[in-house]
Amino acid sequence: MEGFKKFENFQVAAYVFAYYLNTAEEKDIQKGIDFYKKHIHLDKVYIENHRGKIDISQEKLRMAKAVFEKNGILVAGGITSTQFVNGIRKPSYYDTFCYTDPDHRAEYLRIVKELAEVFDEIILDDFFFTGCRCEMCIEQKGNRSWARYRLDMMEQFSHEIVDLAKSVNPKMNFIIKYPNWYESYQETGYNPGKQKDIFDMIYTGTETRDPVYSAQHLQRYESYSIIRLMENTAPGKNGGGWIDPFGASDNMNVFLEQAHLTLLAKAKELMLFNFSVLEDTPLLPALGHDLYRIDRLVGMSGKPVGVSVWEPFDGDGEDQLYNYLGMCGLNVEPTPYFNEDAPVVLFTQSTAHAPDAMEKLEKYVRSGGNAVVTAGFFHEMYHKGIKELTSVRLTHRHVLGNAYMINHANYTDVHYATAPEKVLFEVLDYKTNASVSDITLIAGEDNFPIMTEDNYGKGRFFILNVPENFAELYKLPREVIQGINKHLSMGQRMYLGCTPKYNLFAYDNNVYGIRSYRPMADVCQVIVRGKCKGLRDLETGAVYDACLPLATPCPRGDATCVIDEPAEFAFPVKMAPGTMKFFEIID
Repeated sequence: MEGFKKFENFQVAAYVFAYYLNTAEEKDIQKGIDFYKKHIHLDKVYIENHRGKIDISQEKLRMAKAVFEKNGILVAGGITSTQFVNGIRKPSYYDTFCYTDPDHRAEYLRIVKELAEVFDEIILDDFFFTGCRCEMCIEQKGNRSWARYRLDMMEQFSHEIVDLAKSVNPKMNFIIKYPNWYESYQETGYNPGKQKDIFDMIYTGTETRDPVYSAQHLQRYESYSIIRLMENTAPGKNGGGWIDPFGASDNMNVFLEQAHLTLLAKAKELMLFNFSVLEDTPLLPALGHDLYRIDRLVGMSGKPVGVSVWEPFDGDGEDQLYNYLGMCGLNVEPTPYFNEDAPVVLFTQSTAHAPDAMEKLEKYVRSGGNAVVTAGFFHEMYHKGIKELTSVRLTHRHVLGNAYMINHANYTDVHYATAPEKVLFEVLDYKTNASVSDITLIAGEDNFPIMTEDNYGKGRFFILNVPENFAELYKLPREVIQGINKHLSMGQRMYLGCTPKYNLFAYDNNVYGIRSYRPMADVCQVIVRGKCKGLRDLETGAVYDACLPLATPCPRGDATCVIDEPAEFAFPVKMAPGTMKFFEIID
């Protein structure tokens, strides 16, 4: 393909949806390709044959396929699983198919068969789910939960469509794309625990867009974290990340950051939704220019690393919590599998879905691990053994406050901080000297734990008491965020002492990146464990060597020893709004 040179570390694709193709002629498609050629290297397109009431004939699919191939662009097929079968509306949001109804299943199989006769590869857009509660579904569900019924049904039908496609075209590579709302998969039949082994590949929705005026309350860091979750779900089988401009049309930077985070998480392909929507917009030229910088950064960075977050298949609870923490400078590595070798594991309410969660937690800490559990996980395990690890108890009361004390158990120094606004926390009770509050909320002449610490066996056990409204994490002062990040990042070389909102990206080759979402210029404290000569900006070569040594562990009171921790050094880094900087530590 003529035009912009190919990216070295990923490829760019676009989705050609049926509404466009329904009226487009060959000259329209070529006009769109010519626009792309001026602004970005396009490697591949996915051409859709069905969406809603629109079906594209095989003749037109072959015409479109030929136009793209003539321009050196790879082609694949696509399906959006929405319908209007037999002229009857089903009680399902977005009019997704009813996979209980034999007529709906037959229609879907027709769509798959026709597409498999034209393309060697098919991707399912993120509507391959069901929320249907028609009479057929109610009867077939029986006494099962809706989640269980839909998970079983979609597992079975996934086998059916994959088997059909491969019988029609033995060369078929069948891909299922998962949406960004991972916390709701099980309720609608998305079943990555099983489907990862049924489909040849998976794909990931990274369209975070607007965190306020969207029903999904997606945090922008999720464009990064969900790629990591899906990479760990099906290693080597995640085809890429999928972004769109919707919800970001008034802010080009928000559109671009979806692409940045998707690729910094090491997605192999960036899917643009969609081919025609982005034509003749300023978004595509900006993206084409921007991606060469991202390509260089991706090439300089190794494998992503972060705090292991156990997000089991079909888990549910504390939606988006680790992405809120990610917007406070915590780098996470979510995985559906428990990583017993991780220096720290974060257990959320969603983790409690795993039937052996409490057993694994107790064994992990007892053998020397550092576990951080959220208040939501603590609630779920309250009568399942977790009280053996701590003196913390539930009170069912709540407290408002905006003054904080940071006093880690392994140190004698104490820091105080005040925020402009009060935050609502659940009140947890603990017994003095049986447990310790490392981070504390002060309210009047009383105080309440935000992060407690216990010794158990050879390990350490922490409870993180997050605000009732997770978004109020963004109201916490830098000192509190630094205290939380310090414990959660144990075992890593770097962490951030920052005001929200920052992202930290960390890689196994000593490369680190920072992104600011702050509305104004700000100074971020980059804290390095162990002595070093400074930080080198990978793009400018600038060296940050001015640093402040932080407090070192010290026996408290009549204690005779401390837990060994490396010395820490804080490097102040000035950040402008919406910018990124990437560093390596100079040893």
